[in-house]
Parts: sequence; C-alpha cells; structure tokens
Amino acid sequence: MKTKIPNILTIGRIIIVPIFVFSFYLPGFYGDIIPFILFIVASFTDFLDGLLARMFKEESKLGELLDPIADKIIVAAALILLVMDGTIKNFEVIAAIIILTREILISGLREFLAKGQIKLPVSNLAKLKTFLQMFSISILLTGETGKRVINFQDYDAQTIGIILLWLSAFLTLFTGYEYLRKGIDHAISEDKKN
Repeated sequence: MKTKIPNILTIGRIIIVPIFVFSFYLPGFYGDIIPFILFIVASFTDFLDGLLARMFKEESKLGELLDPIADKIIVAAALILLVMDGTIKNFEVIAAIIILTREILISGLREFLAKGQIKLPVSNLAKLKTFLQMFSISILLTGETGKRVINFQDYDAQTIGIILLWLSAFLTLFTGYEYLRKGIDHAISEDKKN
C-alpha cells in the first residue's frame, strides 16, 4: 500500500514538534527565528495536506485520525512554551486556556459524534479562527527579534500578537459553543430514543 502525500505531510507535522520545542530554547536570534519558521511550515502543511487530500481524492482514515492530533500538538506546545517564557502572561493566559480548552472539547465531541456516524463540518468562521490563531502564535514566537523588526505605529510584534490571540480566543468561544450545541442536541435526541 503506497503512503499518501497528505499523510506524509501530517506525520511530518508531528515530527516537527520535538524539533520545534528544542529550537525554542536556542539563545538569541536563532531561538526566535527557527521556532517561528517551523511553526509556519507546520501551519502551511496543515492547510496543504487537507487541500491535497481533497484535490487528489486521497482522504484516508489514518489522515482523519492524525490530522487533528497534529494540529492540537503543535498549537498546545507553542502556547505552553509562550506561557512558560512569559510572552503570554497575566490575564493573557486566559486566552491561551480558552484556545486549549476548546481543542480538548472539540476532540471529545468529535469522538462522541463519530459513534453516531455524525461529522462536525468545519465552518468558515472556524477556519478564520484557525488562521488568526496560527498567525497570532507565529508573531508571538518571533520574540525579541520580532519586537525589533515588526512595528506598526505604536504597536510592536508582541502587542499585535496578543491582540490577535484574544481575537482568536473570542472566535474560539463562539465556534466552540456552536459545536457544543450540536453535540448536546444529538445527545438529547439519542436519549429520547432510548
């Protein structure tokens, strides 16, 4: 059985995670740029593997299993590292917790609904949330290098990253609620049948 390219990209995204974590602790410029580049590569392969799977009709059960796991691992690792080094701090940590909680919640919901052979389609708003989330984390990963390079009027890279992180957290709450409502509606209808 030949391995499908989308699955190779997904597995590659999982393999990137320990390298990403290690590179985060490199000193100075390299500790800012290498994790940033690896996160961008991982985010791009997330988009690319889904596109290729649909385009070449190479969707598979393995890809269906691994793709959401790969997404959640890289996002969780990045957010935890950014909290640990103080890039995300104080009340900003709430935004990170909202994003991580939603990821866990949706995983559980998908597993529950899969038993009833019900799929949760990804809405356009959820896609926007994912883009903003990846974009905000990417900016925050640039660290001190980003502060020096990215300046938009009175806002440096970290400020822009935190604003976008909060925006993605609010979208996370909204889309998470929509998914949760669908899951609860299904659970209630199943209980009524019994």
